[in-house]
Amino acid sequence: MAHLPRIVNVQHLGVRVLRVRFDDGLSRDLDFAGTLDGVLANIDNDESFGRVSVDEVSGTISWPGGLDLDPDVLHGDHPSASGGAPTVLKEHWPQASR
Repeated sequence: MAHLPRIVNVQHLGVRVLRVRFDDGLSRDLDFAGTLDGVLANIDNDESFGRVSVDEVSGTISWPGGLDLDPDVLHGDHPSASGGAPTVLKEHWPQASR
């Protein structure tokens, strides 16, 4: 079975932008503006969105109240089931990981 990359670090860069770093070395800046509808509307404000953290058990990002996102979608391996995926603003692979 192939390794499923998991998130090891997250930084809130402002507004609805996060920098996520995966255990395979990939780092992505993701813009969630316009994608936070339905149940995700609960975090579509500055205070709530900024309370993001890494859930070390599931290896993804989460917010208080149990809301989390699929790390495989955030990594770019699978499309979002809801169709609302964040925009990749920047992506960086360390040279050794390529």
